[in-house]
Amino acid sequence: MMMKGSDSNLPEYSVSEVAHAIKVTLEETFSYIRIRGEISGLKVASSGHIYFSLKDNNAVLNAVCWKKVANQLPFQIEDGVEVICTGSISSFPGRSYYQLIVEKVEVAGIGALLAMLEKRKQKLEAEGLFDPDRKKPIPYLPRTIGVITSPTGAVIRDILHRISDRFPIHILLWGVLVQGNEAAEQIADAINGFNNLPSSIPKPDILIVARGGGSIEDLWAFNEEIVIRATADSKIPIISAVGHETDTTLIDFASDKRSPTPTAAAEIAVPVLSDLKYTVETLKRRLDSTLPNLIKHNELKLNNLSTALGFFLSKIISLEGKLENIEFKLSNLMTNLLQRLNSKLQIHGMLLDSFHYQKILKRGFALIRDNKGKVIKSITQIKLNSVIKIELHDGTQEALALNVSGKSHSIKNPSEQNKQQSLFDNT
Repeated sequence: MMMKGSDSNLPEYSVSEVAHAIKVTLEETFSYIRIRGEISGLKVASSGHIYFSLKDNNAVLNAVCWKKVANQLPFQIEDGVEVICTGSISSFPGRSYYQLIVEKVEVAGIGALLAMLEKRKQKLEAEGLFDPDRKKPIPYLPRTIGVITSPTGAVIRDILHRISDRFPIHILLWGVLVQGNEAAEQIADAINGFNNLPSSIPKPDILIVARGGGSIEDLWAFNEEIVIRATADSKIPIISAVGHETDTTLIDFASDKRSPTPTAAAEIAVPVLSDLKYTVETLKRRLDSTLPNLIKHNELKLNNLSTALGFFLSKIISLEGKLENIEFKLSNLMTNLLQRLNSKLQIHGMLLDSFHYQKILKRGFALIRDNKGKVIKSITQIKLNSVIKIELHDGTQEALALNVSGKSHSIKNPSEQNKQQSLFDNT
């Protein structure tokens, strides 16, 4: 055992020599290794490189996935996913830093992948992207169909063949990758591109997004958020046709119609032309056979309605005549009533005029008032030496009351006074 006092006998290394030795040791010892852990702190640089950490309960290992490898990943990795990364350990001497250089990423078992899928499904469903109210109807007779799939392979051939057999119409193909890390972005771009075609290009009435069968990893592009959001936002109805009948991807929930296979999608998109022609011909024959009877039936209904209308018109005319007669009688009745009322009014006017006090004065009577204009009805109302006014039919004369006491007064003719008093009491 070497004692502390002999430290001077130890070989001396520079920092660079130690760092280099560590780098060589790491790269030789861990030149090709598989490491299992949970992704954490994922960041995508503008260069396209992906930086993240792999962690377990006790440790954390930095990792990097260069752009070239990242573009080949079968799915977009994200935080919280347990994966198995294959690659090598290297160090960065300038910072005493080591990391895993990732060459391949696999989900750590189907369970982890399904858990990630369910988590994403719940998130998108909560946002309403799978709401049935968002789904658009599929046109019965489209003029143009847009197909988003790989430009090579059996899928596009099956779709073209099936549409050609059923109902030949114009088809626009937007070729995309349907597998790998770049597939999701290309599929989303194709959906958005079809929705924003220039007016010089006929915009499809239906879009078919299709891919053949494969593992869940192979179909993963159709589970990516970018594809689901583009599908939900599309103004053009979308039929999803990804994988075989038992395969389910998130695009199936966001699309307007899910088809079990690409061939079935073609059958959903267009009717059978021969069946359509047969239906039209059948309807034409039925129309030709029923049209004469329909016309005859409607003519009979029209005649019945015309008769009924004539009957009602005659009743209306009769009623109008009766109303005119009633109006004439009411007019005569009102005229006679007005004439009678006018005669009575004239008679009452004459009577009123005959009873006017001026008429009585003309017969020799007089009306006596005091100096305030108040009518005097009794001798007791006349005060000695008071001025009274005597009104005759042709004028008024003032007089002075003399020798008034008790019932005696200056009027020499008592009988005439009594007549006047009686007259005044009746006025």
